Amino acid sequence: MHFKEIESVCTYCGVGCDIVAEVDENSVKKIRADKDGYVSQGKLCVKGKYGFDFLTSPDRLREPRIAKRFLERNPHIREKIEDSLEPLDSEWYRCDLESAVKAAAMKLTEIRKKYGDESFCAIGGARTSCESAYLFQKFARDAMNSPHVDNCARVCHSPSLKGMRATIGEGAATNPYNDIYEAEFILIIGSNTTEAHPIVANRIIDAARLHDNVAVIDVREIKMMKYAKHKAVIPYEANLLVLNMMAHVILKEELYNKKFVQDRTSGFEAYKEAILNDPYADPEFFRSIKGYEHLATLIPVIAREYALKKSMIFWGLGITEHLDGSYAVMAITHLALLTGNIGKNGAGLMPLRGQNNVQGACDMGCLPYYAPDYQKPEKEGLMTPQLVDAMLEGKVKALLNMGEDIAHIHPNQNKIERGLKELEFIMVQELFMTEIAKRADIVIGVKSAYEKEGVYVNAMRRLHLSQPLIESDLPDDWEVLTMLENEMRGEYSYKSSEEIWNEVREVAHRRFSQATYLRLKRHRKRGLQWPVYTEDTPVLHLLDFRTDDGLGKFIYHGYRERGMVKELRAGGVSSGFYLTTGRTLPQYNNAAQTKECEKLNSRYDEDILLACEDDADKLPKSEYVILKSEYGESAPLKIKFTDKIRPDTLFVTFHHAKSKINYLFGDECDELILTAAFKSVKVEVVPA
Repeated sequence: MHFKEIESVCTYCGVGCDIVAEVDENSVKKIRADKDGYVSQGKLCVKGKYGFDFLTSPDRLREPRIAKRFLERNPHIREKIEDSLEPLDSEWYRCDLESAVKAAAMKLTEIRKKYGDESFCAIGGARTSCESAYLFQKFARDAMNSPHVDNCARVCHSPSLKGMRATIGEGAATNPYNDIYEAEFILIIGSNTTEAHPIVANRIIDAARLHDNVAVIDVREIKMMKYAKHKAVIPYEANLLVLNMMAHVILKEELYNKKFVQDRTSGFEAYKEAILNDPYADPEFFRSIKGYEHLATLIPVIAREYALKKSMIFWGLGITEHLDGSYAVMAITHLALLTGNIGKNGAGLMPLRGQNNVQGACDMGCLPYYAPDYQKPEKEGLMTPQLVDAMLEGKVKALLNMGEDIAHIHPNQNKIERGLKELEFIMVQELFMTEIAKRADIVIGVKSAYEKEGVYVNAMRRLHLSQPLIESDLPDDWEVLTMLENEMRGEYSYKSSEEIWNEVREVAHRRFSQATYLRLKRHRKRGLQWPVYTEDTPVLHLLDFRTDDGLGKFIYHGYRERGMVKELRAGGVSSGFYLTTGRTLPQYNNAAQTKECEKLNSRYDEDILLACEDDADKLPKSEYVILKSEYGESAPLKIKFTDKIRPDTLFVTFHHAKSKINYLFGDECDELILTAAFKSVKVEVVPA
């Protein structure tokens, strides 16, 4: 049998692997990586290999749906599209695309007239192409004249953007993944790399086997620690504490790169004085924390090795999803600035982004405080948690949601539920009936990444141009937005994703001016790292940082004692458990796609709670338990005991909406950028 082979890019995590699909009669038979794949290196994780069944799932959204309750409330809209309505079930009508768009345009126009421009908000954009993400923010700002646009970076790497821009002027990975092979030392902190970014993990494991040069810092014993030279299991919410301690050691022992600090940074003396006089920054502080005393010796060992070698730092949501996530990222960049481990090959800073195009969505301006290319917008909008408050206050009345399940993956779901009920209109563009789609008034099924052409930017700034693996008669996200704008105003005339991309190249010229479709097609497998001019830019900050004066900034923030550290110092955790959340390899984010793939879902079809074996007597003697926090409770969860979790702590995945994990979290968040504190919440455990 002869298959057609089509090259494209994986639709899952931010690693952005190159893929080759074997296609026959418009059906994907197999996905693999080419042996010479630049990102994949010829290997794919299970999601990359087997995560394509969703394309033909019977539950796929094939035609637009309009909620019956919406038409009951809006008889004048029903009148206009009556002829195209066909009952689907007790809650929904199906209809043609033109009628769904007409209904949405009518309602949005009414809401805007009645409540003003800023009664509209747009959330989403990181699960689709750059072209659609760009048009999404343009539609909000330009067609609706509302500054309220945000994306899922709000719940993941917004603190990385904030912390890195404050210190070095650019919020993106500084080096390509292959620099792992040139690094003499690698520090991983707050990243479960083997589960969340497996193809990057492969490189790190290769390096660890060859050079024994990896240190891993986390709140539990993760798989990557098997390959680590140094492994430090730390208390919950202690990232900033540990990072400042590393800097303290480097400063006190004068291991910093004096020439680099002098030539390329500012604010050093004030930073040095603050940190050397901060009792929390002295590693000896760990001698007072029961069960973690050994870290007083281990942290200086890691700090010395980092300072004296050509080193890279990798981090994930274990850093960013905290009260002090942005400050912890600043502390990470300080380590690189102190030691000169930035602006060269085999060193640098690597935030591991979670979604296939979250870097791209941010680059395109899907943030309330950045227009495309990280320029200042005419007006700043509200961040997602502020938008939820505005819904409850009656200020925001309409939501356009594109590829982002705000009713599942965001925190404080009890509050979000109340906020969504206050809206007069919700429109969703999706592949499946996700939690937010179930609550929508109009749902439009769109093409997936495997059915369209478009640019995706991975976690190391690498642009890949996808091409469709199969043909689909569904619209692309940008096509729906163009139709919607045309129904309301009639100014957009885009006929292809390339036309939109050419506009992006003009608007966001600092990064993308020379990244034409022609070049991206020519380098489909390798991709191009932005900024792209005559050539692309694998390593950032070679000569200057992207700050106003070209210098890296030292901005010290001390650790504030709280939570688990405070309790342990006062004699131990008095009651309950500290819970953290994370991913597992077979599932992806809200599982919308992966649960539709039998080979993936059969491996992990429910969220499982991991607990410490030594805590067995403290926990209910039942197979299923319920977690309760001060904000809400989970559904029943299967409990499993392990020696990889420390006493008084728990770990759970959040992939399945039915588990209700995000009902446990409140409004606690990063104080600069409102990213939820998903990595630590106090819970009680009761029998189910």
